Order: sequence, then structure tokens, then C-alpha cells
Amino acid sequence: MSSVLYDVPGPKARRVSLIGSIVGIVLIGGLLAFAVSTLAQQGIFEAQRWQVFAIPDVWKLIGDGIVATLSAAAVAAVIAFPLGLLLCLLRISEVPAIRIPTRIVLEFLRGMPVVLMMLFVLLVFATSPFVAVVTGLVLYNSAVFAEIIRAGIQSLPKGQREAGLAVGLTSFQSRLIVELPQAIRRMMPSLVAQLVVLLKDTSLGYIVSYEELLRKVQLMADVLGPQYLFPVFFVAAALYITINFSVSRLAIWIERRGSKKAAGGVAKAEPAAVEAAAK
Repeated sequence: MSSVLYDVPGPKARRVSLIGSIVGIVLIGGLLAFAVSTLAQQGIFEAQRWQVFAIPDVWKLIGDGIVATLSAAAVAAVIAFPLGLLLCLLRISEVPAIRIPTRIVLEFLRGMPVVLMMLFVLLVFATSPFVAVVTGLVLYNSAVFAEIIRAGIQSLPKGQREAGLAVGLTSFQSRLIVELPQAIRRMMPSLVAQLVVLLKDTSLGYIVSYEELLRKVQLMADVLGPQYLFPVFFVAAALYITINFSVSRLAIWIERRGSKKAAGGVAKAEPAAVEAAAK
């Protein structure tokens, strides 16, 4: 008995896989135990090193950093996604004078480090750190969004576009009404992953003196002393993971909700179409 992609493993293969899994778990457990033991020897788990989080001002600084991080990420995402849609439409245009320059611009933006774009905006245009961070994130992520959506459109069956043209839609209308919605739903996991990358890239604002979460934590560690370096960065890492996980779950929930609505709309439309055909 076999699957479409691979043969079902036999007893020997299952035994080898089980042994490999056990060995992997033991190795990971050993590394974790070694790390915990090393940290314990350095006194990382001493209560006095963690009592700093009982100070209200510490959490105020962390809260300010979280607000700054989410503000930059939210503004950048709201601007970058529509801009990415526009760049995608220009990139797949049938007019070479539009398609070729757009492709060059996209390749340039994708190839430039985000931090260099932030520094360029800050130093050349003398903007605020917030504007520099948002602009750098928008320029880079809009290019990535455009390529993700373009890949989604190109993965659709050609019949989708042909059907749109057959019912009288223009090429642009077919892209906008028929293909884009399907491409976005199909590429939603990649879009969500890029949103998480965008959120994490706000930490590059540290370079341009934007006081997001990472910079706040660094300033706090400098004030408190090196003995608090691990605790404050550990808490910052936990906060980043929590925020990114929340963003991922929210996007998945939105995707599932949209899929249910789309399925419900199709289910309601089918009886009406049958009835109209019968008449």
C-alpha cells in the first residue's frame, strides 16, 4: 500500500525512525540540561536577579517598547500590503514599459538590507526614527508581498483568467476580481510568515535610535547592570515570541473565517444557479 508521494514505511523503516526520534529527543534534552546547568552555575536563576521585575517602572519601559514596536509594525503593514498589491499588478502587466521597470525596482528593494534603507531615510531626509523605521519596512516588505502575491497568481489554473476574459472582463478586471482574491487566499501562510518577519524587523530600529522593545531592554540593562542582562533579554524574547504567535493565530483565524464565508456564499449560490438554469 502506497501514498501518492511516498511508499508507506515498513517495520524496519518505522523502527529506524523511532530510534532516530529517541536519539534526537535525548540529544535535545541533553543540550537543554547543559544550558540550564551552565546558567545555574552563573547564578542566573537567583531570585535577586529577577526581583527587578517587581519594579513598576521596569514594566512601564517594557510596555512603552511594546507599544512602539506594534505601532511601527502596524503602520508599515497597513501601507506595505496595498503597495505590494499595486506593485504586483504592475509587475505582471502585459505592457513591457510597465512590467520591466517594476521588476527592476522590486529586485532592488528585495536586495537592499532593511537597515540600510532605514539609515538612508534617516540621514538623507532627516526624518524622525519612527518615519525611518516605517519607511524601510514598507519599501522592503511591499516588494516581498508583491512577489508572494505574484507567485499565487501564477499558481492558479489558466482557466481562471480565461473564464474572466470570456465573460467580458478586461485583463485588469480579471486580475483584480477573479485572480487576486484566490491568490491571496492561496498564499495566506506565506503572507502571515512575512508579517511576522516585518514585526521582528522592527528591532532593526535600534540602529536608528528608535526606542522599540529591543532598545528599551538594552537601555534598561545598561542602567540596571550586567547582572540583569539575561533576565531582561529573556523576558524580551518571551514577549517577541508571544506577540508573533498571537499575530500568526489571528491571521489563521481570519483566514478560516474568510474561507467559511466563501464556502457559505458558494453553497447559497448553487441552488439559485440551478433554479435559474431550470427556468
